[in-house]
Amino acid sequence: MILVTGGLGFIGSHTVRALTDAGEECVLLQRRTPQIPPHLADLPVHVAQADVADLDALLAVGRQYPITGIVHLAVALPWPVTDTDSVEATAGALDAFLNIVRAARTWGVRRVVTASTIGVYGFATEGALTEDVPIPLGHSHAIPTFKKITELLAGHLSDVTDVDIVNARISGTWGPGGHLPDPFFAAPSLAHAAARRGEPDLSGLIAPPHAEDALDLLYVKDTGRALALLQLADKLNHSTYNVASGRATSNTDVVTAINSVEPDFRCELPSAGDRPVSWLDITRLREDTGFEPRYDTAAAAADYIAWLRAGNQR
Repeated sequence: MILVTGGLGFIGSHTVRALTDAGEECVLLQRRTPQIPPHLADLPVHVAQADVADLDALLAVGRQYPITGIVHLAVALPWPVTDTDSVEATAGALDAFLNIVRAARTWGVRRVVTASTIGVYGFATEGALTEDVPIPLGHSHAIPTFKKITELLAGHLSDVTDVDIVNARISGTWGPGGHLPDPFFAAPSLAHAAARRGEPDLSGLIAPPHAEDALDLLYVKDTGRALALLQLADKLNHSTYNVASGRATSNTDVVTAINSVEPDFRCELPSAGDRPVSWLDITRLREDTGFEPRYDTAAAAADYIAWLRAGNQR
């Protein structure tokens, strides 16, 4: 059985579906009510009530279920973090990560796949980003800063324990169950506007969007499948993998894709001129797991809008 922390969440629920499609049973960790949500009720899953910050409760899950692998997606660092709770929040997040490794050792788990982020590369880069490019050490945002720390810890702990800890640097992800608004990119807000045939509300982004703004955008069903492949691969040759589409997608590209579904959709974004464009190289992921994205931007937009128009909320 594969333990998935954050398995009831956005990326987590799609990872669970991909794991069960591959023939695995999953245990989903839930801090609150241990209930299987309706969208996962058709799958061979179990829900255990525990908090990764509570080592005793976490270890008890392994006494109830035979855990053979862990995909750690739970967001342990609250954001935004205020001055009054920043030290304790950071300590709690680190303890949660270490508890996952403690549990893996106790249960004899061979591999932990843990979520990192495209944000560790920084925001002033250009071209294809491979996993071995130097990572900027400066602080820009709480989430990529914490992910850099846990990547370093993962490397150290993989060397000194018998647990293989794999960092998955997940690119910008959109699709069913996702954040609205996503503060970092406009695609989800654009899809929602198209689904309701209305005007997009882009006020929730941390910066005003422009037509040329681009990032490596991956549909969440592909994200979940890539994480499942990393967990289930017989052999991995690296400790860090980009989980991405391997291409840059601009806001203009998203609008064009949406127009193939909803021809009357209009969104005129201002131009910012030439900007550096980067994307994540997925050679490692392809070679070691056979992963290829199944959804291009047009297919992703069509699937997401259809899901929203079927009465789903996000």
